Amino acid sequence: MYLLLHRTYFKEGTNSVLFYKRQFLGFAIELPWLDNKLNISCIPEGVYTLKPRYSEKFKHHLLVENVPGRSLILIHPANDAKKELKGCLAPVSTLTGIGKGLQSTPLFQKIISSCYQAFDRKETITLTIKS
Repeated sequence: MYLLLHRTYFKEGTNSVLFYKRQFLGFAIELPWLDNKLNISCIPEGVYTLKPRYSEKFKHHLLVENVPGRSLILIHPANDAKKELKGCLAPVSTLTGIGKGLQSTPLFQKIISSCYQAFDRKETITLTIKS
């Protein structure tokens, strides 16, 4: 399974368009690019493997593996990057501003459903991030 995140960088945050099988899936919000600094920057562009993860806080969500110099980068619901993210990525159904969106949970659930079905089929899931 292959996901593509096509980014646009702004001083206040990062907005992206998310594609699955070359079809528009939704948007994503992240923190601004600040040289991959821990907890305040989005992660570098590249190709990453996604793995399933569970926590009490986010329940079932996704872990972005092998981020250079970083760990525990997650894909989880959030609607405001600066208030709710610490380097993670959040899918949103609608963009409302730079690093802000609405209806994160419905899109997140759609992504989780597709990814967990792929995990059940023993597929590798990759996320390509580029601008």
